[in-house]
Amino acid sequence: MNILVAGTVAIDDIRTPSSSRKNLMGGSAAYAAMASSFFAPTRIVGIVGRDFPEQHINTLKQREICTEGIERSEGESFYWSGEYHENMDERTTHEVAVNVLEAYSPKLPANYQSSEIIVLANMSPSNQLDVLSQCSSPQFVVADTMDIWIQTEGKSLDDLLTKIDMLVINESEAKMFTQTGNLVQAGRLLLQTGPQYAIIKTGEHGALLFGPDGGFFRVGAYPLASVEDPTGAGDSFLGGLAGYLAKKNQRVDFPALKHALSPATIMASFTCEAFSVERLAEIQRSDIDERLKAYAGYTQL
Repeated sequence: MNILVAGTVAIDDIRTPSSSRKNLMGGSAAYAAMASSFFAPTRIVGIVGRDFPEQHINTLKQREICTEGIERSEGESFYWSGEYHENMDERTTHEVAVNVLEAYSPKLPANYQSSEIIVLANMSPSNQLDVLSQCSSPQFVVADTMDIWIQTEGKSLDDLLTKIDMLVINESEAKMFTQTGNLVQAGRLLLQTGPQYAIIKTGEHGALLFGPDGGFFRVGAYPLASVEDPTGAGDSFLGGLAGYLAKKNQRVDFPALKHALSPATIMASFTCEAFSVERLAEIQRSDIDERLKAYAGYTQL
């Protein structure tokens, strides 16, 4: 099945305790599309400005991602700069410039509209709704969100949740949205907002999957000896999950989602090993399969 990934495509400046890099490719759609492209044909939707390096577009194309849906603007690209602290779990955002996203209205190319798996990566819920309204017959729709949209676009987010099959959200945002400190309760409450399934990402501790009739499953993160840059790990998790589902080309149900959590976790782990999408740009499918095999050995008796 074909995958449509819609979200942000950005320029990032990132500092970690050991290094700093500027003019990196960032954005939720970039990471998710790079991860999903290892499993199934992937199309990306987003907007960039005149300052966006052509080499970043070429990186997407080298993964055979269709970039026809990336709109070019005369403005400046969405920009983020941030700094990670010693434990790499905490970061400080130094600057965010919305730029071309401020008046962005996604427009899907005609050949994108029949995509089967729709990934609404992190962006404004109103933009996510715009994308979804242009899709003719999606078989499975998964969306990500974050604290700023919970706080500022609650009505649009509530509307979106009634139109998707699964919500993916991180631990702190799940607690904020459901107003509970218990993640099991949070997962159950998320299902009451509309989606049939929900995943709560818990960083280095893995992820929790919730489904109908009390369905629950948990996976741990892939163990890494060191983390270079965790930016985009959650988006890569989302892309890996969608890619696995599309590759299987079958009805998405709770057992299928349980199996999809492993490749999702593996794609997130690769992202953490280098800045931006650099690790995803250099690995091969055989590297993914090898890590999946090792991960199975770590998690099964």
